[in-house]
Amino acid sequence: MSNQELVENSQWDAQLYESKHAFVWKHGASLIDILSPQKEERILDLGCGTGHLTNKIADAGAVVIGIDNAPTMIAQAKKNYPNLQFIVADGANFYFDEPFDAVFSNAALHWMKNPKPVIKCIWQALKSGGRFVAEFGGQRNIQTIVTAINSVIEASGYPIEEELNPWYFPSIGEYATLLEQQGFCVSYSTLFDRPTPLNGNEQGIHNWIQMFGNSFLSVVPPDQRSKVIQKIEHKLRSKLYQDSTWFADYRRIRVRAEKEL
Repeated sequence: MSNQELVENSQWDAQLYESKHAFVWKHGASLIDILSPQKEERILDLGCGTGHLTNKIADAGAVVIGIDNAPTMIAQAKKNYPNLQFIVADGANFYFDEPFDAVFSNAALHWMKNPKPVIKCIWQALKSGGRFVAEFGGQRNIQTIVTAINSVIEASGYPIEEELNPWYFPSIGEYATLLEQQGFCVSYSTLFDRPTPLNGNEQGIHNWIQMFGNSFLSVVPPDQRSKVIQKIEHKLRSKLYQDSTWFADYRRIRVRAEKEL
């Protein structure tokens, strides 16, 4: 199995996502205000996860389709909202015959490490004059966590393999440039810190690593992973544990761009 397959196959536990990581979609709810969905608009939710924000867009009266490359997440989305349409699709290789008024994406684009084909697919999916609204991890997102993971893995005698890092965290300048090169007009962009409390109290960072960072641990024998996670927790405690709560050092990009007429 290749390293890329290890990264892909380490995702996604939909039940763990639903029970321990609802903050991901709850923080994205305010992004819908920037999207401003209108009745009868066709909107694509790219990287829809288990469908909660897809449903909020539908509540505004839009005709919405959710896509995600994880079958487990799509299965859970269909279970959560059986009246909506959800499709398993690759964010870097999708196509619809009928174009959309808008493409929306929350907390998904940083999982798509090659951004150019993703942006091209978004462009092709939009009507002329359509809009793209997204939030995702920006430059130095979760830097404290990643540094601790790599430090502990290396100190434990295991290799650091960059290809096992599943994320793409660009600067605003980098991402806006890619959008403009595709032909978009970027009308809004911001990069901001958002320290985020993790569910699970004492288990918060353990649950987070298990859900989102487990590809790093694929170089560690299964019987040693719990010990490695404990060392990571110990290293992070003084920085990310406050008032009996674990925090993730999130740094997010929000962007709106239009496909010019």
